[in-house]
Amino acid sequence: MGIDLVIFDCDGVLVDSEGITTRTYIDALAELGLTWAFEDAVHRFRGGKMADVIALAEADLGRPLPDGFVERFRAVLFERLRTECDPVEGIVEALDRLSHPVCVASNGPRAKMDATLGSTGLMPRFEGRIFSAYEVGSFKPEPGLFLHAAEALGARPDRCVVVEDSDGGVRAAVAAGMHALAYDGHGANLKAEGATKFDDMRALPGLVADIAGA
Repeated sequence: MGIDLVIFDCDGVLVDSEGITTRTYIDALAELGLTWAFEDAVHRFRGGKMADVIALAEADLGRPLPDGFVERFRAVLFERLRTECDPVEGIVEALDRLSHPVCVASNGPRAKMDATLGSTGLMPRFEGRIFSAYEVGSFKPEPGLFLHAAEALGARPDRCVVVEDSDGGVRAAVAAGMHALAYDGHGANLKAEGATKFDDMRALPGLVADIAGA
């Protein structure tokens, strides 16, 4: 059938940023008297958006977060990402072997992707083909972000492959009518309903080739 486009989520798929982001959340909330265990925070945050995280924190605290919390948090986070973030294991090899056009579509803001893709050396592979839910106005698990990316790059949804690491992202891909591959290399125990699960990024080119040849 052929493949027009491979759409990558960013955090946890291209860049190993999830742990850094979670620790930064935990540190920021601890200053307000809220203690979250790391593993609990990972599962609550993975694939979500900032507004959801804020709502969870405010519910647990029983009060609104202080003014300027998000701005201060992001300043600390982006600095850590610029200095501590690495590519996901095996992703560089996988990208080298992929022959299809690629792009990034993330729930995160563009500035965060600039920090992570820039610091890991992956930015040149995706320059001009980076899509943020903040710019599109549609957040996963809604399909709008993926559909926007496909339309912008002239790809048919049914000829797109989405690489995700969250159940919300998988649901968005399935709702968009796209082929979903769920990278479960972080021990997240994804449900990944409607997706093919894999745990080694080096297997990605073969999985895409299988879909293209189906």
